[in-house]
Amino acid sequence: MFKKLFGSKEPKEEKILPWKQLTTVDQLNVIEKLSKGKTQVIFKHSTRCGISRMVMNQFVSAFDVDANLDLYYLDLLSFRDVSSEAGFKFQVMHQSPQLLVIKNGVVVSHASHGAINEIDLAKFV
Repeated sequence: MFKKLFGSKEPKEEKILPWKQLTTVDQLNVIEKLSKGKTQVIFKHSTRCGISRMVMNQFVSAFDVDANLDLYYLDLLSFRDVSSEAGFKFQVMHQSPQLLVIKNGVVVSHASHGAINEIDLAKFV
């Protein structure tokens, strides 16, 4: 009962996702090509935004690590040019946080803020 009320002192096991860092505009062409054989997912994250951090934590908790897709992490503050080009290339207006699901060279689903966690990635694998 006390553990429920006050929490446990045992460290919580942190879930590690198979993130690939998205740091260059050239990677967007690679993602487009790879999406013809395997679903590609880009998570655009603002490292200074509390909402972005909350959404990312929820995404990480819910993510199925065995999903057959490639998962990219884009720190949009450090790589603003990549974020802008992703929006242009895949014809999606920039928002933060934002999730882009790319299949066969095009975005088949996208969402921002809390709606990110409503996307059922299994539908696109």
